[in-house]
Amino acid sequence: MSENSPTLDEWRRLYEVAVRVKELAPWEWMMEDDIFGVQNPENQELGFISVMGAIGEHFAVAVYLGPQGLYGFLDLEDEGLDASPYRLFEVPQLQASFEDRNILQKEDRDILKSLGLKFRGQNAWPMFRSIRPGFHPWFLEGWEARLLTCALEQALDVTPRFEADPSLLGVPEGAFFVRAPLKAEVGIGWEDRVVRVPPPASAPVTVDDLTRRRLEGLSRGEQKLEVDVFMLPDACREGKGRPFFPYCLMMVEARSGLVLFHDLLQPQPSLEEMWRSVPLKMVDQFAKAQMIPTEVRVCSEQLFDLLKPLAGASRFKLKRVSALRTLEPAREMLMGFLMGGDAL
Repeated sequence: MSENSPTLDEWRRLYEVAVRVKELAPWEWMMEDDIFGVQNPENQELGFISVMGAIGEHFAVAVYLGPQGLYGFLDLEDEGLDASPYRLFEVPQLQASFEDRNILQKEDRDILKSLGLKFRGQNAWPMFRSIRPGFHPWFLEGWEARLLTCALEQALDVTPRFEADPSLLGVPEGAFFVRAPLKAEVGIGWEDRVVRVPPPASAPVTVDDLTRRRLEGLSRGEQKLEVDVFMLPDACREGKGRPFFPYCLMMVEARSGLVLFHDLLQPQPSLEEMWRSVPLKMVDQFAKAQMIPTEVRVCSEQLFDLLKPLAGASRFKLKRVSALRTLEPAREMLMGFLMGGDAL
């Protein structure tokens, strides 16, 4: 645990409210997409609460953080079964789940021992985790424990009301039911609000003058490339820092299947910054080959949007396809090698 870890009193309060949520069992009448918000009384930022467990497999309450977390969750819902299981680790959130004892880590058991708490049975042991985009689920910091406690307390207010009146969460498109704090003479009061939450805006990606000059000196080739960026499922850790999932940028020649380039990327200082580094890394490879491809194929909408400015500056054809048939075998081979070896 770090110096930013919750105090024992913060842990105690979090476990107490989690036990009350488990006793209430709101997953018996709520679906994951019955989502509502809570405003953090410390900084006024929004979290969005989703109750999991309706199908009887994973009992949990998630708090998706801010517009990025909210719309990341909604995108996952839209993708359904087509979504990669690792996409969950790209959505900022806090989770309170109820697990078997063998799932807990030593740190969890140490906290329970300090609090004098014991639980019995399957799906009975509260476990709390923080998920930051591109990082492995990790132990809570103090502010996260306080926010999760607040969210669970508001879930105890909202979920029984939703059971009695399912129209409670019926709000206009683009708006959300939110529990918001009110200043009171003693402590904090709460009220219901309807809040519009626009999708998060991404900072525009541009091609600077230096990069344009580098591209102008390159000849036009006949190569057609398949390009992808994908998460590798084995987490890495540097020192005592939070473990992260490395990503791979791969470029494959579409006709021959030859892997022209692959590089491991880290989601630091943030996953967004990692993604924004991809076009420049591709320019580096074009410069090394002294050639610009005639066509670049991608499958991901995110990568397609990211490469549009580079395609315009380089004058290669950028094409979004349903599958990267040449790259996929190389991707599977690389992942198998990395998972089985010491490459990371």
